[in-house]
Amino acid sequence: MSPSYAMRRRFAGAALTLVSAVCLPMPYAVAAAQVPAPAPAQPLTDQAVYHYEAGQQSQALEEFRRAAERGNRLAQFDYAMMLLNGEGGAPDPNGAVRWLERAANAGMVQAQYVYGKMFDDGYVVGKSIPQANLWYEKAARQGHVQAQAAIANEYFIGRGVPKDYKTAFGWYEKAARGGDLPSQYIVASYYERGYGVVTPDLARARLWYEKAAAQGDVAALGKLDAMNRERAQSPSSGAAR
Repeated sequence: MSPSYAMRRRFAGAALTLVSAVCLPMPYAVAAAQVPAPAPAQPLTDQAVYHYEAGQQSQALEEFRRAAERGNRLAQFDYAMMLLNGEGGAPDPNGAVRWLERAANAGMVQAQYVYGKMFDDGYVVGKSIPQANLWYEKAARQGHVQAQAAIANEYFIGRGVPKDYKTAFGWYEKAARGGDLPSQYIVASYYERGYGVVTPDLARARLWYEKAAAQGDVAALGKLDAMNRERAQSPSSGAAR
């Protein structure tokens, strides 16, 4: 049994949440958490971060460059983003891509996701769905929630990979556990209907609808209301006696 039309519509909404400008500045606290210590040229990278946050972008750009050349993957990522945005100097999209690729190949998970998104959008690099999926899956395997949702979407619709609802569900569930709202709703739908992938489990479905609803998802609230009405009308509930 294939997922319902309503779930496909829900997926479309999930896909839209992934469309964001990759050139927006990356909060240092998020990126830094992805780099184990000690890392090459870490003191210089920390100094670059300090100057960036102090608004001294030209100095930060130069320090990130030096740290990037010494192999610090966080510096490689931040240097790439500054080149892409034209912070501290003229924009250099081609240079940004080179450094982003180096950071991604070094295992920097945010760089892998952003690099994949570039291929997905055809932004700066040529559009390539296979390359996008390659980098999404690399980041997803390292626990990147947006990448997990992105690769789940690809398997769900068979975009650049074979259509595989079971594999899609596995990635959606990981993203849902990481707090991705659309994935939480989709996982709830799987547990509600099964779709030939999981054994229907209304208790688990309710749990995931509740998690999505707690994040303000109106559709999840509607689902919970409908489930509550169905349960109240069930003979086993005692409401019909």
